[in-house]
Amino acid sequence: MPNAHALLSASGAAKWLNCPPSARLEEKFPNTSSDYAKEGTVAHSLAEISTRYNLNEISKQEFESEKADLLATEDGEKFYNEEMQEHARDYAQLIYEKLQEAKTRSVDAFAELEVQVDFSKWVPGGFGTSDCVIVADDWLEVIDLKYGKGHRVEATGNPQMRLYALGALEYYGQLYDIKNVRMTIFQPRLSGEQSSDEITVAELMKWAEKTVKLRAKQAFSGKGKFAPSEETCKFCRAKEKCKARYEMNLALFDEADDPLLITVEDAAAVLEKAADIRAWLTDLENLVQSTLLSGEPVTGWKIVEGRSNRKFSDELLVAEAMKEAGYDEAVLYEKKLITLTQMEKYFGKKAVAKILGPLIVKPQGKPTLAPESDKRPAFQPEDAILAAFDE
Repeated sequence: MPNAHALLSASGAAKWLNCPPSARLEEKFPNTSSDYAKEGTVAHSLAEISTRYNLNEISKQEFESEKADLLATEDGEKFYNEEMQEHARDYAQLIYEKLQEAKTRSVDAFAELEVQVDFSKWVPGGFGTSDCVIVADDWLEVIDLKYGKGHRVEATGNPQMRLYALGALEYYGQLYDIKNVRMTIFQPRLSGEQSSDEITVAELMKWAEKTVKLRAKQAFSGKGKFAPSEETCKFCRAKEKCKARYEMNLALFDEADDPLLITVEDAAAVLEKAADIRAWLTDLENLVQSTLLSGEPVTGWKIVEGRSNRKFSDELLVAEAMKEAGYDEAVLYEKKLITLTQMEKYFGKKAVAKILGPLIVKPQGKPTLAPESDKRPAFQPEDAILAAFDE
């Protein structure tokens, strides 16, 4: 396998399949790794060794040794906590249960972790690593652990999962007559969310030949049509300077029929793109700010010192000074319970739920504007009135 990042990676497939020229445009910008990505790498490594131990592939001593080596790394020391270990155990249990399910299909079913997959038959230079592949005669499942907690990722129609499945089929399909594929995404930090999608091999191959091949060829050549959107731009390295995105967002404000007034429908059309517009403005601010901080001038803008609040330089010395001045120590400190999120981070979600379950409540949220595509049910004012009487 190539040891560099693939130009057309599976994880970036939603981007280059929908906006093919973006792949080559991104090459103009450095590929850096965020703390979120580093945290995810540690979580994946911990999940892998936890799963190998749970499947009896390694002994407890080997598990402890490999875990110690992981935690001794700079990123392991920085990001590991009990919550991560709990999620790793949940993932290991999920793989165990999936394997047991597969064995009901075939006693010879097996699971392989961190599988190198090659889908270059459809995507130039296409390769990646699938967290887990389970095979049971004519049935195959690919499983992906996503440690982020920003948003729920759906498996249905997910191009990353489909490309992993194609790569797995390229190898295992030579040994087994696989006819059906299941793709599962596990997000432990979103209350253990699981999302699965099933597809026949024939349907998957049709998608690969009819959709992937052409778009991948365009992307690899830097051709095709730019298609900026919230989804395609989110993780694109060119998003701050992309001219297509710039022109698309500005065009939204030139479409009103009345030269003096806009209609509610005009407002709704802009709001439909609000998330992308906000993200775009933030990206523009970051671009201008980073340019100024590098020492280059930008017409009309400058860097100023932001607002800050006064604070004590040394809290222990402050307390001593106040006590020496005759003030009671009891009035200098306040005792405050840590938040639910902090408790779950320190003690683990399962422990907190077991001990405090009856004491945890979720108040009704206030009315919030959302697009029709939002999966939450529409807010009913009468529900809020009834809820108020129940309190």
